[in-house]
Amino acid sequence: MKRDTVLRFMSISAKVGSISDNRLGGWYAYRTSKAALNMLVKTTAIEWQRRFPLSALATYHPGTTDSGLSEPFQQRVPDGQLKTPEEAAHCLVAVIDSLVPEASGQLLSWEGNTLAF
Repeated sequence: MKRDTVLRFMSISAKVGSISDNRLGGWYAYRTSKAALNMLVKTTAIEWQRRFPLSALATYHPGTTDSGLSEPFQQRVPDGQLKTPEEAAHCLVAVIDSLVPEASGQLLSWEGNTLAF
């Protein structure tokens, strides 16, 4: 790639991978894998900003999506916050379309907000 290559990349993570936001414990393997993913993307973003300043790499928290993974926990999701897979995909596309180099290395929510690591 050339230095002026524009690259946008997002990897699906989760808010439960946030170390500073963990108030419940549990989910050891899932939390650990998401925290490691966040660190991998953060570290890569730092390096790529030097080599490819127009690049933007981020991790993404899609919110709770209606799936087999979330099914056991859906009764605790506030009304109106459970997304269909189609809604989740629409949000993902909107966030990646708005991804800018200044947001590189961050964990972004489905609303485009920065979440704490």
